[in-house]
Amino acid sequence: MRIAQIAPLAEAVPPRLYGGTERVVSWLTEELVAQGHEVTLFASGDSRTTAHLVPCAPQGLRLSGIRCPIASHLVMLNEVRRRADQFDILHFHVDLLQHALFRDLAHKCVTTLHGRLDLPDFHPIYRVFPEMPLVSISDSQRAPMPPNLNWLATIHHGLPATAYPFHPSGGDYLAYLGRIAPEKRPDRAIEIATRAGVPLRIAAKVDPVDRAYFEESIRPLLDHPLVEFIGEIDEHAKRDFLGHALALLFPIDWPEPFGLVMIEAMAAGTPVIAWRNGSVPEIIADGISGVIVASIEEAVTGVERVWALSRAAVRARFEARFTARRMAQNYLTAYERLLRAPKRGQTFADEMAVV
Repeated sequence: MRIAQIAPLAEAVPPRLYGGTERVVSWLTEELVAQGHEVTLFASGDSRTTAHLVPCAPQGLRLSGIRCPIASHLVMLNEVRRRADQFDILHFHVDLLQHALFRDLAHKCVTTLHGRLDLPDFHPIYRVFPEMPLVSISDSQRAPMPPNLNWLATIHHGLPATAYPFHPSGGDYLAYLGRIAPEKRPDRAIEIATRAGVPLRIAAKVDPVDRAYFEESIRPLLDHPLVEFIGEIDEHAKRDFLGHALALLFPIDWPEPFGLVMIEAMAAGTPVIAWRNGSVPEIIADGISGVIVASIEEAVTGVERVWALSRAAVRARFEARFTARRMAQNYLTAYERLLRAPKRGQTFADEMAVV
C-alpha cells in the first residue's frame, strides 16, 4: 500500500524532547515500513525515518522559535495535495486544516484526532465536513463531538515492544511525567506523594502558556523534601525514569484523549495510579496494570496497593494491547475498509472499536 503520513510540524518525528503526537507518528510510520508498505512521511527536515521523508520545514517549529504553525502547515498541505495521486491513503495527524483542501479526496483520507474534543471551538469544521473519515484514539474522546460524523475506527496508540525495557524490580519513588499544566494537576501528584510519605520525581516541561501557573501554583510546592523537580527529559532518560519508579502518577483533571505516558510506564512494568477521567478506564485495568481513583484519599491508598501488583502482569497487559505492531495492524484494517467503500462519503458503523 502507498501511504502518506502527514505529521504536525511542531516537533521532529520522533521528537527530541516532548511531543506525543510526533512520537506516535514515528512508531506507526516505522512499523508500516517494517511490514513492507511504501510510506512517505511529510514532516520537519530534522525528522529521522526509514520512510521517504518530504521535509516541510527545516526543523521542528517549537525548538526553532516559531509560535504560530498555521502558515507552515498550509505550505505542507499544499505539497501533499500536489502529490496526492501518488498515494492510496493520505493519513493526516494535523487535526482539521486539511478538511477544506481535501474534501474531494475524502475517499482516501484518514484523520487521526490526537487532541481534546470537548471544547466547542473547532466543532464547526466537523459539522461542515462530516464526510471526512475520522479515527479517535479512545472511545471517550468522541463523546463531546457533533452527531453523524464519519468515524472510521477507534485505534489506541501503541509503541514498539523494545522501546521501553522491562524493569522487574522498579524502585521506591513516584513519577510524574509530561507537562506542567492545570489540567494535568501536578499539585495533586505532590499532595499524594507527601501524604503517602513517598518521594516524588517530576520530569516535565513548562510551556510559555503555563509559566504563570508554574510560578504561582507549583514552584512554592517544590520545597518539600520529598519532591524533586527534574524538568524536561529526553527519550533515553525517560526509559530509566519510568522503569525505576514504584508507580506513575497520572492525576489528570480533564477528559484525556489517550495519555501516552500510561502505556510507556506499562511497557516498563510500572503500574499507573490514574484519575477516572477521559480514556483512563480504557487504558488501565484496575488492580492489574494500575489503580484507578477519584480522590486524593483513594490515590494515597493506591500507593499502598501498587506495592502488591505484579510488574510482569503490567508488562503483559502492555504487550497484549498497546504495541506498535497492533496499532499498525489496526490502521491497515481501517485503510482497507476505507478503500473498499462502494462510494465516496460513505459513513461507517462503529464496529471496529479497539480496546
